[in-house]
Amino acid sequence: MDLLRRGKSDLTILHIITRLILGGAQKNTVLCAKAQVAAGHRVIIAYGPIYGPEGSLLAEAQKAGVETVELSSMRRAILPHHDVISYFQLRKLIKQTRPDIVHTHSSKAGITGRIAAWHGKVPGVVHTVHGLPFHDKQPRWVHQLYVTLERLAAKRCHKIVGITQAMIDAFVDKRIGKPEQYDVIPSGVSVDEFQSPTADRHHTRTAYGIPDTAPVLGIVARLDPLKGHHDLLDIFPALLKRHPDLRMFFVGDGWDRERIEQRIEDKGWDKQVILGGLVPPSQVPSLLGAMDIMALPSYQEGQGRTLVEALLCDCAIVGYDVGGIGEVCIDNQTGRLVKVGDKDQLMHAIDQLLEDETKRKTLAAAGKQHVMENFTETVMVERLAKLYEQLLGHND
Repeated sequence: MDLLRRGKSDLTILHIITRLILGGAQKNTVLCAKAQVAAGHRVIIAYGPIYGPEGSLLAEAQKAGVETVELSSMRRAILPHHDVISYFQLRKLIKQTRPDIVHTHSSKAGITGRIAAWHGKVPGVVHTVHGLPFHDKQPRWVHQLYVTLERLAAKRCHKIVGITQAMIDAFVDKRIGKPEQYDVIPSGVSVDEFQSPTADRHHTRTAYGIPDTAPVLGIVARLDPLKGHHDLLDIFPALLKRHPDLRMFFVGDGWDRERIEQRIEDKGWDKQVILGGLVPPSQVPSLLGAMDIMALPSYQEGQGRTLVEALLCDCAIVGYDVGGIGEVCIDNQTGRLVKVGDKDQLMHAIDQLLEDETKRKTLAAAGKQHVMENFTETVMVERLAKLYEQLLGHND
């Protein structure tokens, strides 16, 4: 049974995700769904309301033939009233669509979705851990609540996928699920999209007022306090002393934009720090191609999907050693990996790469090879298809 080559509508696959914004988990989900539609399956994505400045992948999914269903009560925050309604909305959807596989993504959708699918006796229930729902910056009661709920949900699914081994290790360490439930399937990227940028380096830089000769340090991420934009702003004065022509390029939008804009204005960095804003996914390769270094000093990350994308664009990378970033950014092999929160070390790592073009290019080339072997869309889709096959064969 090869799920990549079966007849049309042979399987019904229901993906459930909390938000369908422009984020790593969402890109992963939509890529998988598009490949499954192309293989002839009926694919549905159920999601919570899309709002705010972070963009949407809804149109991309619909254009590919994915059926989409908005769940009015699905929320990211812990809201018991909405969560109960969301559970019953999912029970109704599962009863109507009768999926062979329910595949949940993100913590809130993963908890309500797995419980609803299990009670609906779905043959295959899978959950992907794209990032940890519990972390050290949460209040203790929130942290423990998520751990307890994840333990409950793990007993109501057949397989748990981690996009990195670090995700699995963190769950196992909290006694969530059984070791035999887990599989690693890295979050893959469409190689073709990043090999054919819509604009070359010169034209992209010109469009954003960046001189061809200026070194560029960038980050592609939503504007969120946990993504590390403020750490980059904190070290910018020291970097400017060493590299007076340096530009910092923030690509993305989010709820933290106003605070970031205020810091830039207060420092008079309007020309040195460029806010690219929210851009269509098709433009991201060109923007990465305009950078010399892509940094992701994130405090919470499942894999660091934009680091993978940067390496495909021959851009050197620097990241905090958190979550699964270290599986993409291997220190002094595919990039520079820095202790989380160590801004001095972050500054020195970036400074070293700005100073040494040969090292920068060597690391980027090795990183690109690493990506081609482990983090492509093809690898992800094939591994997921094999997991579905094994799961349904086991439960027939």
